[in-house]
This record gives sequence, structure tokens and C-alpha cells, in this order.
Amino acid sequence: MPVVVVESPAKAKTINKYLGSDYTVLASYGHVRDLPAKDGSVDPEHDFDMTWEVAADSRKHVKAIADALAEDNELILATDPDREGEAISWHLQEALTKRRSIKKGTAVSRVTFNAITKDAVTKAMQNPRQVDMPLVEAYLARRALDYLVGFNLSPVLWRKLPGARSAGRVQSVCLRLIVEREMEIEAFKPVEYWSVKALLETPRGQVYEARLVTLAGNKLDKMDLSNATQAELALQAITSRALSIQSVEAKPAARNPSAPFMTSTLQQEASRKFGMGARHCMSAAQRLYEAGHITYMRTDGIDMAPEAVMATRDAIAERFGAEYVPDSPRMYKNKAKNAQEAHECIRPTDMRKDAAALKLKDEDQRRLYDLIWKRTIACQMAAARLERTTVEIGSADGQVGLRATGQVVLFDGFLRVYEEGRDDVENDEDKRLPQISMGEKAVFAKTSLADQFAKATGDAPLTEGAKIAKEAILSENEAVLALQHHTQPPPRYTEATLVKRMEELGIGRPSTYASVITTIQDREYVRKDKNRLIPEEKGRIVTIFLLNFFRQYVGYEFTANLEEQLDDVSAGSRDYKDLLGRFWRDFSAAISETSELRISEVLDKLDEALAPQLYPPREDGSDPRICPKCGTGQLHLKTSRTGGFVGCGNYPECRYTRPISGDADDSAERLLGEDGGDEIWLKAGRFGPYVQRGEISEENKKPPRASLPRGWSAEDLDLEKALVLLSLPRQIGQHPEGGMISSNFGRFGPYLMHQLPDEAKPVYANLKDPNDVFEIGMNRAVELLAEKRANPRGRGRAAAKPLKELGEHPEHGGAVNVLDGRYGAYVKWDKVNATLPKDVEAADVTMEMAVALIAEKSAKKGTKKKAAPRKKTTKKTES
Repeated sequence: MPVVVVESPAKAKTINKYLGSDYTVLASYGHVRDLPAKDGSVDPEHDFDMTWEVAADSRKHVKAIADALAEDNELILATDPDREGEAISWHLQEALTKRRSIKKGTAVSRVTFNAITKDAVTKAMQNPRQVDMPLVEAYLARRALDYLVGFNLSPVLWRKLPGARSAGRVQSVCLRLIVEREMEIEAFKPVEYWSVKALLETPRGQVYEARLVTLAGNKLDKMDLSNATQAELALQAITSRALSIQSVEAKPAARNPSAPFMTSTLQQEASRKFGMGARHCMSAAQRLYEAGHITYMRTDGIDMAPEAVMATRDAIAERFGAEYVPDSPRMYKNKAKNAQEAHECIRPTDMRKDAAALKLKDEDQRRLYDLIWKRTIACQMAAARLERTTVEIGSADGQVGLRATGQVVLFDGFLRVYEEGRDDVENDEDKRLPQISMGEKAVFAKTSLADQFAKATGDAPLTEGAKIAKEAILSENEAVLALQHHTQPPPRYTEATLVKRMEELGIGRPSTYASVITTIQDREYVRKDKNRLIPEEKGRIVTIFLLNFFRQYVGYEFTANLEEQLDDVSAGSRDYKDLLGRFWRDFSAAISETSELRISEVLDKLDEALAPQLYPPREDGSDPRICPKCGTGQLHLKTSRTGGFVGCGNYPECRYTRPISGDADDSAERLLGEDGGDEIWLKAGRFGPYVQRGEISEENKKPPRASLPRGWSAEDLDLEKALVLLSLPRQIGQHPEGGMISSNFGRFGPYLMHQLPDEAKPVYANLKDPNDVFEIGMNRAVELLAEKRANPRGRGRAAAKPLKELGEHPEHGGAVNVLDGRYGAYVKWDKVNATLPKDVEAADVTMEMAVALIAEKSAKKGTKKKAAPRKKTTKKTES
């Protein structure tokens, strides 16, 4: 019987279920072969010959396939329907041919399916083909390019920039985006401007908000009110005039649904709505695909198969009614540039099954499937019909004009199911307006607009004439408010916005986004904080190096053009070895030229390039390159294993350093005083402020240091506190059973340490309060250490001591106790925990009350009672 090969065991299991016992379905477990990580795996001198090696982990899987082919003389390659899948099929065919498992009489065919359903698999088996060599050649070109760039550029980085780990054809361009965004943020100079809002009231007492758009008869642009004085004059102009409704214009509008998901838009939406990283998203999508729930998840396509469109329309009519189904199916234009990427969108394989129907146990898969199902349903639903209203309010003399905007949803359409997430906050047009008629008076509301502002911002209500942190000015009648704003720098990238930007620039492909973003974080070039991507010093220095010495190869246009040429290869219209030859000719010359440079020459050039950022002008007009510590040395860019930094040229006599992140404020380093002839310093390090005894010198290469605990302010630190930190670890006293107990701060916070004479290792017990390091006494320390020894792995808390022991359950046996929990006192029996009512004290609980609470809780949980009551005994059951 035929041997069918797919990538993963999960996929094999699903397909085997559809094909039955007539086929042998095996998994290749991903890529079978790869280029060895050594020089010469791609040989430019011999027409870019590539040396492949079967990975150690893959040998047993290849052997299993070879063994199956010894009995069955037909091989069906059923790997994923994209360039990577085509490459795996080619690798398998080549590896098995080399082993002589594929003979002259062995039938080899390639099948693809966009979804793992019985119908899709059956149809694929009826339409076999051969391996698509243009797709394979596109893969070979990409793999060779990535190898040539990484294997030749990374050693240059290692030699010229200690601490740099790697460079890559796409990863370095992606890193450049993040670094340049950070530099934009640091160079940004905020500009002050003010806006004015008024809270108005209709004759029927309904309140609405309007903003100032005309002042002194002129249209008011966003930045026209540039200071508080102008804002106050605007307040006076509004409050000194009678206002009326000059026009009310209601326009019908429609909102159409977004296209169904492709890889990049799925990653973006999963990031916006769930905070999922690109790799996390693709992992969950992979499992959904392998289980047969969704179509293939790596695609540039946004079109749907005709039968899927009809199934979606039927599902909409069945669930929501005929009015939600548009007259004709919605068609979405595919953005793919060649046939190999033109797969279907990402959609459910069965539109009748929502997330609840699938009963998925994994939370990530459930949320992602729900997102895909809703987006697919919405994309074929009727448009939402809206009414957008604009109300113009003005004074009779035309000096003042305000505008109120809002919208009403007349028919929700696709919005009933799904609305795409936004990277920006909602605007004023999303608000609803009351009934407003032209010609009526617009009077100021009696409600304070400041109170509304305070609720929105979390500040206390304003009083007349007061300001919130100098950000608001209130009119006398409290219905008109001027708000101070500052222009904002561009936001740091999230994974979602980074994927979107890479897609816009044509950098990378859907199958690469997740791995590229993961790689730059694994290399410690970038860190993620609150879902935002922030470049590390190491990432900055690598980017600046590449921009100065390999600018073409981290160029956005160059990388996008190379992607287009690779697409031409996959379409069969370009020779991949010709592409590699032209690339290598220029790239190898750049490598040779840079390899000859000394490290000092590289640093001098980078120092010059970074000068505006590293050495901004000082307020006193002094030379920004003069060391602020010794006053004579020149500051220079230096490198270390952790990245770049600025250091004094008088090293080792002067050891002043600071980060390259543009922070020229040297106040973080402060001499606190002297102790025993040593200077005690407060310094700023990579992991925060710390105190140090003495300076680094040839004789004292590692002076004593101590980091500031959480909650300690560097500004408030004095010599006394610094000496307390430097005195750590603190010796609390001898344990009753032997051994000194000490306290200190560690990587995970404050802790106790103690080792008994017969213990092989010390025991560590965490402390909750940092002050306990300095204040905890012997009794409490011994108690905490005893608890830790009783529960060494920290799995759960030690058994709580009952507040009240009530005895055995009268019907089922087992101890009934009242315990103190995180959310208050509760009754515990067996596995049932029943919280006490708020008005009941633990001391007042009786067995009768406890049994009633247990019965009520058991009924809610569906707890099964025991089949037979246990015999009562005089001995208490342990809780």
C-alpha cells in the first residue's frame, strides 16, 4: 500500500483517519536535511553547490520511511502547500534516492491540500503531480542567501563588535526598523498645544460635548492654541457669547467588513486582541490546522473557495437571518504576486461549527479559532449602515464656532459578529449625539465638564480656576474646559505593528515573520516590555555598524527588491543561480573591505556617526565630549560583551562609563561620602542603580557592590543607607540546631539563608518585605525556614490551622473545619470549600450551619456524594 509522508505526527494522525488502512501515513518531523553549520556548505566558487546533511534527529524518521518503502513501492509526498512544504518533499525524495530506497520502479507523486478535511484530502489524492522545481529553487535561493549573509557577516560582527551574535538577511532589516523608531522617539521634541471643549445642553436637558473649531472668525487648526494664555482667552471668548445651533447635517454611511485573514493580519489581530506574539499565534494556528479545524495558516491569499463562500452565506442566514446576507457574495482581491502564494485565506473548514461547538480544551486554540470563525463569517455579511451627524454651533457675530460629531448605527450588519481591533484610540465620531434641532439655543450644561474629565483620567474633580497638573484650565461656569496637550513621538512597535510595517515594505514573507521577530529577541538585540519592542544597546550598535559598513544589505528597498526577485524564481521566470551570482559579487567585496579594518577604525566611524546622539550639547556650553568625572579625558564609544557604551579616554586612571542610549544626564553617578578611607559611590548600571565601595583599579578589580532593593529611590539614597546595603549579607544569629542564619537581596528579591550541619545545601526562604532583610528577628526567621524545609518545592501553602474544628460530618464522615482563606473565612469538608456569609463570624459557625453551606456548594458544583456513608469513629480524620 502507498506510503504517505507529512510533516508532523498530529497531521499524520488526522490524515490516517481519512485515508484508512489502505495507506501507511508517516511523519518526517519537519525539515529532513539542512546545511551544516560550517564553512563551505554553500560554495560560490563551484556554481553555489550546496552540501546537505540529514539531521541526527531526522535519521530515524527517514529510516522509518525507507523501511516502509521496502514493502510498498509507492511514495506520496503530502507536505504543506507552500514553498517550505515543497522543499521538504524535495529533501525527502533526494534523501531517499540517495539511500536507494526510491528505485526505478518506485512511483513518487506530490499532493497538496489547503485543509485537512476528508473531502480536501480525497480530492488531493485524485490529483497528484510532481515536485514543483521552481518553488524548490526559490527555497534553495533563500536558503543560500541566508547562509551566505549569516555565515560571512556574523564573523565580521564577532571580530569588530565583541558581544554581537549574528546578522541576517531579513532579521537585520527588521532590527533596523526597531532601532530607528527608538532613535526617532529619543530625538523627538514635544510641542505644546491646547484644545477647548464645551459641555452643552439641549432644551430637553440632554447633554453633549463640542470642541472649538473657529476663533476670532478664523478656522482653528490643531496647533493654533500654543500656550495657556491663548487657551484662557479662548475660554473667555466662548463663555462671553450666546451660542445657537447653526446647522445639523446627518449623512448616511456604510462600513464594510475586513477581508478574511491571511498570515500577517491574523498575527496582527491576535496581538491586538490577545497580546499573542507572532510565534505564539502561529503555534496555536498550526495545531488547529493539523486537527483539521482551519485551512493552511501560512498564506498571502485572502480569497475563499466558492464552496466555502456559499457555506458561509448559508451559516449567516441560519444564525442571523436573511437580512444579514448581502445580495451577492463578497470578493476580495488577492495580494499575492505569484501563483505559489495564492492559497486560500485562513478560515474554518466547517462554517457551521463555532468555537463552542468544537469544545476545544486549549485556551489559546479556542480564542484563535473563535477569532478566525468570526472574521470569516463577518467578511461575507452585509455592511453596517450608519448615520453620521455633524452639528455646527456658533455665536451670532461669527467669532466663535464649535462642532459636535457623532454617529448612530441604524443596522449593525457584520458588526453584530466582529469588529477589527485598532492600533489607535477611538475618535469623537464614535460618540452618540442626542436629538438636536437647528436654530435652538445651545446653553452651557450645569454638569461640570471637569468632573467628566477627572473620571476619564482618574484625577480628582477640578474646582473653579484650578488645574490638573497644569494640564487643564476650567471656565467660571465649569462647562468649558481647556486641555493642555503635547505632540507625541511615534509609538514603539508591537509585534502586530512591526509585522504590518514589514508587510508594507515587502520585507520577508508570512512564513518568516514569526521566526525573525523571535530571533532578534533570542539574540538579546531586542526586549519586549508591555508588548512593545525596545532595542537593547547590543542591537543599537549592531544596527549602526551595518548601516555604516553594509548599508545596502540592510536597505528596505534592496531587501524588498530581493524578495520580488525570489518570487520571480518561484514563478519560473528567473534563474536562481544567476540571482545568487550577482548578489555574491558585491557582497563578498564588502565583506573583504570591512574585514581589513581595525576595531579602532570601526569604533571611530561609529563614534562619528552616533555623535549627535551620544554627545548632545550641554546646558553650560562646555564640550560634551569632556568626561564629567575627571574633567580632562575625551569620551569615546567603546564595546563590550553586553553591547556598546561611552567611556573616558583616560582609562584605566578614569573609569567613567554611561549607556549609549542618549542619556547624557550624569547625575545618576554620585559620590555619597567616605567610610574607612573608601569612597562610597551611587552608580547606574544596566540593571538599575547600585552602590559601590571604592573605584575599580588594577589592585581592586571587583570592588564590593549592592543593588538598590525594589522601592528604594536613588534620589533619596544617602551614605548611611548605602553602608547598610554594603554590609549585607546580614547575620541574624545562630540557629538553635546549628549554623548561622543570614539575610540578603538576590535575583528574585529578599531572602533568608541557612544550612544545618547535616545538610548538603543551604535552604533559602523568600521574604515578602524588603525591610525584613534588615529587621527580621530570630524567632520569625527560624519559623520561615522550618516552613520552607517542610515544603521545599513551594508547591502550595502549608496546611492552614483551623480557626474552628467542628468534628466529623454527620452523614458522610470526614473532618469539618472553619479555615481562614485569601478571601475570608470558609468551611472545608473533603474537597468542598464553602465561603461564610459576610455577616457570619467564624466563631459562631455550628455544624448544622456548616452542613447546610457544604450541601449548597456541592449542589452548585455538581459534587457527587459518596455512595455509602462511612462508619463514625472516635478518631478524627486528618484534614
